[in-house]
Amino acid sequence: VLSHNLCTVLNVPHDPVALEEHFRDDDEGPVSNQGYMPYLNKFILEKVQGNFDKVEFNRMCWTLCAKKNLCKSPLLISDEDAFKVWVIFNFLSEDKYPLIIVPEEIEYLLKKLTEAMGAGWQQEQFDHYKIAFNTSREGLSAWELIDLIGSGQFSKGMDRQTVSMAINEVFNELILDVLKQGYMLKKGHKRKNWTERWFVLKPNIISYYVSEDLKDKKGDIMLDGNCCVEALPDKDGKKCLFLIKCLDKSFEISASDKKKKQEWIQAIQTTVNLLRRGKPPPHKEARQKRKELRQKLLAEQEELERQMKELQTANENKQKELETVRKQLEAAAARAAEEEKKRLQTQVELQDRFSLELEREKMVRQKMEEQVAQKSSELEQYLQRVRELEEMYKQLQEALEDEKQARQDEETVRKLQARLLEEESAKRAELEKWHLQQQQTIQMTEAEKQELENQRLIKERALQVAMQQLEQLELERKEALEQYEEVKKKLETAANNTKSWKDKVAHHEGLIRLIEPGSKNPHLITNWGPAAFTEAELQQRQKSWKGKKAASE
Repeated sequence: VLSHNLCTVLNVPHDPVALEEHFRDDDEGPVSNQGYMPYLNKFILEKVQGNFDKVEFNRMCWTLCAKKNLCKSPLLISDEDAFKVWVIFNFLSEDKYPLIIVPEEIEYLLKKLTEAMGAGWQQEQFDHYKIAFNTSREGLSAWELIDLIGSGQFSKGMDRQTVSMAINEVFNELILDVLKQGYMLKKGHKRKNWTERWFVLKPNIISYYVSEDLKDKKGDIMLDGNCCVEALPDKDGKKCLFLIKCLDKSFEISASDKKKKQEWIQAIQTTVNLLRRGKPPPHKEARQKRKELRQKLLAEQEELERQMKELQTANENKQKELETVRKQLEAAAARAAEEEKKRLQTQVELQDRFSLELEREKMVRQKMEEQVAQKSSELEQYLQRVRELEEMYKQLQEALEDEKQARQDEETVRKLQARLLEEESAKRAELEKWHLQQQQTIQMTEAEKQELENQRLIKERALQVAMQQLEQLELERKEALEQYEEVKKKLETAANNTKSWKDKVAHHEGLIRLIEPGSKNPHLITNWGPAAFTEAELQQRQKSWKGKKAASE
């Protein structure tokens, strides 16, 4: 299962036959890590091409080791944050096993987390922590680092969400190589519309997504040494514009304000410059420089220790030489005493001979004393040189402390200047925003006033036309009433005439039949019976009404 999962994560084809051949059932007991490592190196790690998801690989390794090694005491960070701290530890740890993170890298990581949380760095607190740190150990393990961050010792006053966001920000920068990210508007290439996207800048690519959860990726902007970025003037109602030019395509982007625009332009330009020079991302380059500086300081310290050992060895040799001379002197003194005793015994007989030997012994003693004085002088010079070297070592330590304090002071002043510049930029942006809002308000007020005046004139004209049409309709209504009265009178007359004729016909019914003249045109039939006029008369009236209506309009 472990081998299959490793092959899946590392994008390596799994060979179950090789697995069965390597681990045959002719051994007793379980497979140890010494037995598994040759198979891992030969059949899995040697086939890795580098086209795998490192985060997923780290997550699998975390799953294998976290349950056994992670501290059971409650932490102020979640398991996901602990996983990210573990991955950051693997990035910052030294290149030797067992893996540890040295105090300099711990200080760098804690500074990054403190800056991400928006708090001030407590150098004095970290110095106390370094003093309390066990001097026999070179650094912390991954699980000790997780305990240190999870204990909240350097994040007092911060809630869990703030600490989690800081860990995620440092993880994105150091592990995912995210140099900058944020929301901006992007102009489309086909529809030419502006859409808000979440942009993520990495060392050689800019990816943009629908939202910051990075689930729906919409596209990439591939960066190389031929790309460039330049600011654009405001247009189409969009502000804070800049253009990213690539070999095959250009992208128009709109930032939320001028500060964000300048930050994105500077970040993209820095990334392009690094690609042109073939340099790694800033955080990786800084890590390499810190490592080289540590190696340099370690080499200097080893050189000083070697010189001190040489001096100590030379001092011991001188001490041995002095001890040898002292013993020689003591032996000479003993011999002299013995000879003196013999001389006393043979004083009378050997007076002349003793005198010669005494002179000779005096000369030997003088030479020995001169040698002792010379050796003492050399020893004093050697001790003086040792003291000078110790003084030089102390001065070197003080110079290193002064340099470290100067760097800290310089960093504090730089941060203060950056904060003042940010405050000035924010105030300037706010004043410009107020000025633009006032201008827009004045323009909108004038435009609304002019539009209201135009609408009033249009409504007055429409009212006049409506009044004219109303008067015309009133005239037509009156004419229609007059015609109606005339037609009504004609109908009454015709009805009276018809009634008199019907009476006469009733008297003579059966004798005579009246033949009434018929109309040449067919009669119009209405809901009330035959119409009072013909169709030709109706068409004539319609033409007359249409003509009057056209004239009134």
